[in-house]
Amino acid sequence: MKLGSPDLATLGHRIRHYRGERGLTLDQLGAAVGLAGSQLSLIENGKREPKLSTLDALASTLGVDLADLLSREAPSRRAALELELARVQASPLYAALGLPHVKPTRGMTDESLEAIVGLHHELERRATEAIATPEEARRANTDLRERMRERANFLPEIEDLAEERVRASGHRSGALTHREVSVMAEQLGFQLIYVNDLPDSTRSITDLENGRIYLPPASIPGGHGLRSMALQAMAHRLLGHTPPASYDEFLWQRLEINYFAAACLMPQEASVAFLQQAKKEKRLAIEDFRDAFGVTHEAAALRFTNLATSHLDMTVHFLRVAGDGALLKGYENDGLPLPTDVTGSIEGQWVCKHWSARRAFEHTNRTTENYQYTDTPAGTFWDATQTGHTDATEFSITVGVPFNQAKWFRGRETTVRATSTCPDESCCRRAPDGLAERWAGRAWPSARLHAHVLSPLPSGTFPGVDDAEVYAFLEAHATE
Repeated sequence: MKLGSPDLATLGHRIRHYRGERGLTLDQLGAAVGLAGSQLSLIENGKREPKLSTLDALASTLGVDLADLLSREAPSRRAALELELARVQASPLYAALGLPHVKPTRGMTDESLEAIVGLHHELERRATEAIATPEEARRANTDLRERMRERANFLPEIEDLAEERVRASGHRSGALTHREVSVMAEQLGFQLIYVNDLPDSTRSITDLENGRIYLPPASIPGGHGLRSMALQAMAHRLLGHTPPASYDEFLWQRLEINYFAAACLMPQEASVAFLQQAKKEKRLAIEDFRDAFGVTHEAAALRFTNLATSHLDMTVHFLRVAGDGALLKGYENDGLPLPTDVTGSIEGQWVCKHWSARRAFEHTNRTTENYQYTDTPAGTFWDATQTGHTDATEFSITVGVPFNQAKWFRGRETTVRATSTCPDESCCRRAPDGLAERWAGRAWPSARLHAHVLSPLPSGTFPGVDDAEVYAFLEAHATE
């Protein structure tokens, strides 16, 4: 044990507890074990580590087993509060406040101690939330991307779980239906309920007490989204998730539930059979994969990255790029030089203007995928890009592979080719010398600030969710 460690502090409390039960003073117990009362006081206050012979003598005199004396559990609720108060007041967070330490006295009630400890816990909670800055988010995203790259973007445990649940629903082939998703929920003891008044900060709410999963109205466009949201809500329960303690844990949980939903909507066995047959016939296409399972183009593209390396023996990359060229989401294990900042983060970085993900926005016909070969410092890559739009912006979805793997895909015959030397800024980010000299000091652009760059993670037990709205919602619907 170390001086002042939690174990020493707990040991001291346990000795004091048993001494009090026996009605002994410090001097009386000290005399019985060959210690001065002042020395025993230091032990009880966690400031001195007793010898093993002293511990044996104390246990014998107090009439308890040595194992009980050395237990790490606080001997009482009062002792637990005092130990917790000592812990929080020893933290750097409290030290930074420059406040004096509060020492529990006999006259201090348990309620007072609970209030003080509760305030410390709230202080720690708020400090932890404040840590979830954009910098932490970028680091967490980078770590998560590397983690999945090492696993070839494939999570076999979740694949097996999804396959099991889908089969149990009675599903056999084709797109997973809303009815089958409802059956999956019922098998877990939940009922799917579609409502118009979900809090703005939530995608769904699971009422654990009454066995209900609340979702947006069933009539919203794109029913695949509702299936996915319901499956994600079920995944939290199936995977045993608890409220995340960090941004990293929050992102990992989000990845797991998204993965589970995708693995249900596009089950591994059927998906692999479909893709292997398409590869054999040299007609792989995200469009066909999408249509075979009734999901979005992005969902099919991401699902392809889950299975390409582990089942098709090919490396791959995926990009979701905003209309202004910012990379919103990306994955690669084929060496494509994704743009990064100094921390290694890719989110929000500008994609080269010569890449297919950017050039696709220039096409007038956007109903089909656009194909392109791109020469880069890391080699030549083939890409298939599909564009889309939301109410706020347009975006592109790209799936690509190294040149020697393009032979398995429809669109490999394209003659469209481009050259990119990024990250060299002279490729597409730096103006020609003559143009730069002409306008230097003669222009003052006003930059558009992306809100997500500065916004910290919203507060709440569940990141990004307004707890008060959630609880009010559940209370209003619980009696229905």
